[in-house]
Order: sequence, then structure tokens, then C-alpha cells
Amino acid sequence: MDKYILLAEEGERTLIEKAGIPAGDEWRDAKVIYTGVGAINIIRALQDLPRDAQLLNIGYAGSANFDIGTWVEVTEVRLNHPNVTYPEPELKLSVFGHQLSDFRQAICYTNCDFVLQSDYKDCVFDMELAFIAALGFKNLHSLKYVSDNLSLHAYHNLTNGVE
Repeated sequence: MDKYILLAEEGERTLIEKAGIPAGDEWRDAKVIYTGVGAINIIRALQDLPRDAQLLNIGYAGSANFDIGTWVEVTEVRLNHPNVTYPEPELKLSVFGHQLSDFRQAICYTNCDFVLQSDYKDCVFDMELAFIAALGFKNLHSLKYVSDNLSLHAYHNLTNGVE
């Protein structure tokens, strides 16, 4: 079965080693794909991958209350739209579970822009994961490294990423 590690930007490559991926040998030969940031880049980068491929998305995320440097194993992803409510499917992810005892498990909210404030706690925010999950991959894992507490300045200091 094909295995892919999905990173938004090349600067996130260092997170692969930092994460200490469980069953590391299993992922050692996985192909790394740089998707770019946001929905359009995700769709273009992943539209032709087989839906039964094993995917591991690793990336930076913000959080309103998790400490910077916290690792999160994402269990579910949703879009972040705090001003309106509408029905959406639950997008559950595959989890490594007990293999990641040092990781918190949490929901990830995907946004089309950087989140600078939120009342949502005990979760992380990114700009790609819901779009990856919505493409219908059956074996999708996600590990997020908290880079900031909803501060674009702190994010830039740590990652030198998205402008």
C-alpha cells in the first residue's frame, strides 16, 4: 500500500523527525508531498492519489490554550466557521493511539485564513486538514505541532512560514 507524508511547506520537514513517528520504520520510505497551504493547493496536490493510500499529515497548528511545543494527534477535523452553523459530516481520522502517549488527542479546526482569536479551547487550528479529509482518504493520520497561541507573529518567529 502506498504511504505518503503530507507537509504544507518544505520548512515543516524537520517536524517528521521531531514527531518521533510511531512505527517509524513503517513510514521511513514514505513519499513526502509538499501540498502548499490552503484548499486549492491541497486539491491540486492530492486529487490523483489513490483513496486507499496511507497518509500522514504533519504540520504546524495554532491553539488558544495548548502550550507552544505541544504535539497533538488529531482525532477529528472540522471547518472553522464561528459565525454560522450548518450541518457537516463528521470527518474522523485514523489514530495511532497508545503509541503516542506523549501526544494530546484533540479536534482540529481548518480555516481559510490564520486564526487570531477563538473561544474554542482544547483544539488546534490549521489551514489544510479538513480539505485533505474531505477528499475521502480512508487511512488518514494527522500530527500537529503547536507553533503559536493564535499569534501570527509567534508563528513567524518559530516557522518562518506563510506570509
